[in-house]
Amino acid sequence: MKVRKAVITAGGWGTRFLPLTRSQPKEMLPIVNKPLIHYAVEEAINSGIEQIIMVTALGKNAIEDYFDRSFELEYFLEQKGEIPLLKEMREISSMVNICYIRQKEQLGLGHAVAATKQVVGDEPFAVILPDDIIYGQTPVLRQMLDVYDEYGGGVIAVEEIEAQDSVKYGIIDPRPVSGRTYEILGLVEKPAPEVAPSNLGIVGRYILPPEIFDAIATTKPGVKGEIQITDAIQQLINGQKLYACRFDGERHDAGNPLGWLKATVAFALGHPDIGPAFRDYLQRFRK
Repeated sequence: MKVRKAVITAGGWGTRFLPLTRSQPKEMLPIVNKPLIHYAVEEAINSGIEQIIMVTALGKNAIEDYFDRSFELEYFLEQKGEIPLLKEMREISSMVNICYIRQKEQLGLGHAVAATKQVVGDEPFAVILPDDIIYGQTPVLRQMLDVYDEYGGGVIAVEEIEAQDSVKYGIIDPRPVSGRTYEILGLVEKPAPEVAPSNLGIVGRYILPPEIFDAIATTKPGVKGEIQITDAIQQLINGQKLYACRFDGERHDAGNPLGWLKATVAFALGHPDIGPAFRDYLQRFRK
């Protein structure tokens, strides 16, 4: 069955960016001139997704406003003769069909995904965490969908990590299948380096079968009362094959200030308009 829907989670508190996130959604932090959430939506669209289910929460209205039409702004730009910019603003509000669901409690990724059950229905779907912003020639989700189309099972994005960083990731127990594709034999959440089954860490992209909802429903809360999606996925492995895609691309964890700064620099350097001037500035700054 074709993967038509993508869940984008945007309901977290963004505590690592306090005090900014007292009044501003973390997902609206800019990477050059577009917010984090825009890149997540673009990745889904460029991968062939037809509908997006956005999980938001209290204080996240700016996200909905961003993807809505702004008639006042459009009128202003039209009167000023800013036609290319006007066209760009109209394209944002017509990018894709977005359905919004409010997560009333922040109880982990598994809890956020479970909130979408009625909208997702009985079909496979993608999950995108906008904190993980990934630059590559082919969108990461598109690479994963190619694996899904070939093997027919759920797919998780992974990347090679340093051994000492295993305590920060869910780590897969892999069996090589072909190229960058692995069958997942098991998952371990944040293991110590000496017991980690591999150096392949899970990042914020998933393609999941609808059975994940039943698995989440029987998953016990873990640390801080949160329902971990990796615990639910572990249940699925007992009944069906799941795969990992070691994607081709450069990932930045923009969910923390240092990672966000690194992502901003990387994307600014690659920007066609400001990239050359910014590169010159950085070279002068080093001196």
